[in-house]
Amino acid sequence: MKKNYKKKIGILGGSFDPAHKGHIKISIEAKKKFKINKIIWAVTKKNPFKLDSYFTLKKRIALSKKITKKYNFISVEFYEDKIKSNKTIDLINYLKKKNNRTEIFLLMGADNLISFHRWHKWKIISSKCNILVFDRTNYKSKSLKSVAFKKLNNKKIKFIQFKKINISSSKLRKI
Repeated sequence: MKKNYKKKIGILGGSFDPAHKGHIKISIEAKKKFKINKIIWAVTKKNPFKLDSYFTLKKRIALSKKITKKYNFISVEFYEDKIKSNKTIDLINYLKKKNNRTEIFLLMGADNLISFHRWHKWKIISSKCNILVFDRTNYKSKSLKSVAFKKLNNKKIKFIQFKKINISSSKLRKI
């Protein structure tokens, strides 16, 4: 291994209620375009911006593991009990402490960028990792006008162009 080799870890956090092909596609694109070694799907008990989850935490983790089993670079994890927090900044700090030679990439959909300024310590998150924003149908123009995008001046945010899959967890729950 090279002396100044830096491991690259991607974090795709969320409730994964349920996980779907769009999450897989984002993970594959991030790995390919940024040479990310490992992508962690950090499943959360509850999204702080949503009401309740449709599936139980146990079921969401099981479904996420099932859909990712043929992708050995994706690891489905639940950290909240281990780090005693559901905050993204605390997960980033935990991963950086555990792997000090690590570059972290936070993966999110354009819909999340719209409310990113409401995340706990969002400016610190942007200083500790690269933020990769994947466009979602009907969200790009709104996300480009978001508080976070304007404040961060596109320095730490990269919009990723890719062939989108028009799918969402909320659409799947309605089927």
